[in-house]
Amino acid sequence: MKEIEFGVITFKSTHYAIQGDIAFKEQNINYRTIPTPREITRSCGLAIKFDLEDIDLVKDIIEKNKLTIDGIFKMVKDDQGYKAERLN
Repeated sequence: MKEIEFGVITFKSTHYAIQGDIAFKEQNINYRTIPTPREITRSCGLAIKFDLEDIDLVKDIIEKNKLTIDGIFKMVKDDQGYKAERLN
């Protein structure tokens, strides 16, 4: 199986995740709101998944909109399952 990599933004609460979703909808970026991967945290049920090549744009959106996030992660899926690496 080929490795699959993507980015995930986690939030401190569902309220902040919804604010993030609204901010990302206004941008020209490929993203999805997903359940927070259990490999990262169990604190908030929602996260934003994005393409890693958009990391600079993602950081700009977070800063510009003053989003309250818990973290930005790189997720890697391979034959062994998912692995998470914190990027910030």
